[in-house]
Amino acid sequence: MNKKQLLIVSVIGLALLAWFALDLGQYLQLAVVQERMDELRSWYQRNPLLAGAAYFAVYVAVTGLSVPGAAVMTLAGGALFGFWYALLLVSFGSTVGATLAFLVSRTLLRDWVQGRFGRQLKAINSGFARDGSFYLFTLRLVPLFPFFVINLLMGLLPIGVWRYYWVSQLGMLPATAVYVNAGTQLGQLESLAGIVSPGLLGSFVLLGLFPLLARFLVGWLAARRKLAGWDRPDSFDSNLIVIGAGSAGLVSALIAATVKAKVTLVERDTMGGDCLNTGCVPSKALIRSARMARYAGRAEEFGLAPMTVNVRFGAVMQRVQRVIKTIEPHDSVERFTSLGVDCLQGEARIVSPWEVEVDGRRISAPRIVLASGARPRMPDIPGLDGVDYLTSDSVWQLQQLPSRLLVLGAGPIGCELAQAFCALGSEVTLVTHAERIMPREDPEVSAHVQAAFVAEGMQVICAAEPLAFHATPENSCVVSVGGEQRSLGFDRVLLAVGRTANVDNMGLESVGVACNPQGQVVVDDYLRTAMPTIFAAGDVAGPYQFTHMASHQAWYATVNALFGRFRRFRVDYSVVPWATFTDPEVGRVGLNEKEAAERGIACEVSRYDISDLDRAIADGEAGGFVKVLTAPGSDRILGATIVGYHAGELINEFVMAMKHGLGLNKILATIHIYPTLGESNKFLAGEWRKARKPEKLLALVERYHRMVRG
Repeated sequence: MNKKQLLIVSVIGLALLAWFALDLGQYLQLAVVQERMDELRSWYQRNPLLAGAAYFAVYVAVTGLSVPGAAVMTLAGGALFGFWYALLLVSFGSTVGATLAFLVSRTLLRDWVQGRFGRQLKAINSGFARDGSFYLFTLRLVPLFPFFVINLLMGLLPIGVWRYYWVSQLGMLPATAVYVNAGTQLGQLESLAGIVSPGLLGSFVLLGLFPLLARFLVGWLAARRKLAGWDRPDSFDSNLIVIGAGSAGLVSALIAATVKAKVTLVERDTMGGDCLNTGCVPSKALIRSARMARYAGRAEEFGLAPMTVNVRFGAVMQRVQRVIKTIEPHDSVERFTSLGVDCLQGEARIVSPWEVEVDGRRISAPRIVLASGARPRMPDIPGLDGVDYLTSDSVWQLQQLPSRLLVLGAGPIGCELAQAFCALGSEVTLVTHAERIMPREDPEVSAHVQAAFVAEGMQVICAAEPLAFHATPENSCVVSVGGEQRSLGFDRVLLAVGRTANVDNMGLESVGVACNPQGQVVVDDYLRTAMPTIFAAGDVAGPYQFTHMASHQAWYATVNALFGRFRRFRVDYSVVPWATFTDPEVGRVGLNEKEAAERGIACEVSRYDISDLDRAIADGEAGGFVKVLTAPGSDRILGATIVGYHAGELINEFVMAMKHGLGLNKILATIHIYPTLGESNKFLAGEWRKARKPEKLLALVERYHRMVRG
């Protein structure tokens, strides 16, 4: 510590010591100030300049030392000096005091903090050097954090003293005016009847409304700042442009048309997006055929004569296409045109905050919703380009069943398709770099599903890193497992190693729309991008790449885009369910044990084994379990996982319960039809209750019954 720093610490220490030793804070209590208001006014009338100077000095000291009392002093200043004189004193006093605190922080701490954490603060320093004035103005205008915290933190960052002073003065001025005005009204209060005076009530209303008005002003200024330099069209072709006609885009267009907005929907490929054409619909149709083949192979188990399953793979894939064609009209151009949506086919490129170019044609709207979806991710593996690989997009073009299928990736897509092809007759090898399949689920879930895979004849290799592909008549993939290399032969390889957001060649960079390290568009809680006129929903935005989440987000994106100037809605991620349609299925909502442990969240675990369920036994599907996490000492559900027959359907009861705050006691008290699979949820609630039965009370009841028997 140098001499300057030592001097500053000594002065601050002595000042604080005097403050607390003399109990000076008592004089900054509102009740004390009110009691002495007549005496203070009399002194002010005799010595207006001296009184103002003394008040200013005390105000600077209070804010500079970051001790409580500035708010009371502001109200007292309004009551004592009147609005304009008090506004002058408080505005400059608060800014001078804040700057002194800023300089103290800079002198004592900045070098140490930047030297110790400079690497971590590099991005913050860079952003603050560029936009520090606006950040500071926002913090001053909307008092989300105590001003003394802002003073101390700003001293650590790269902003000049003069810039800090004038931005603080400007940013604090509106709030200062509101508080001084409230003080002038309180100073005029002579009796309790004055509490209902229009002036005082108006001041209180202004105090309450100011944070809302300030936040609106900051948002407006931020938007103006982002849009500066762009020429806004004088008129627009539509109210909303939606890019992408997948789940998010279709729902966005539907909502906009329903509220009578003119909406333009742009799709470069086919209506319905991945879900209809290459995702949910075809995969579930294929899984259904595979399950029927599996049931046929279990004929003896149900008392039927053994039967040979002859899979006509071409017919299976034709059925998949028929299912798509049957559902297709729901997402067709004809249907959406009839609803009033202007549907355009072509490549969309954003050329300004309000304009999109579609194959050379420029269209405009006040708001744009980006719903361009995602595509299969291509891993960087030597030799991959030399093999005729499949993805979840292209696998539906197959007409001949691969004899040997290698599947890379054991997430939901990889697991579902691997098991389906295995049931249809392929020799399947499932390879993943993760320590286990379905790594997002609890280990016992992964183990249960993997045991089913192995029992059906599938080879599962975990913790394996693909090193290279070799395109020969006997195709092979070399993988490293536990430090040893293995060569895996295959006829076709299916890549299911994740999905990448479709953001390429869309002009996002030119309008300042950023992407995160995962390649998804960065959005705020309202699904608005860095450009305030552009929103995003669905796989392109994340964080969950589910069809039902895309539809969920679409509502928020569209409503906020069309009506955000009046009211905005934060997207709700509080209860997010999903299912993996393997056999057995896996249904999830909320936390599982793995996530609870990682986040340090205390919970209690209840479990019910479906092997005990009458309907599951009757159906020959007596396997799996229901597991629910609850808050300690409560029946409030934190999360649920179901593994078993129709788990994707059964999980919905827990989704409803979590969404609407219903605990396990409510589920236990609900009549469930017998015999159904849904009873498993009630029995789980029964297991929770059984583990918490009142043993002491039951002992007393037992004694009562014994007494009744004589």
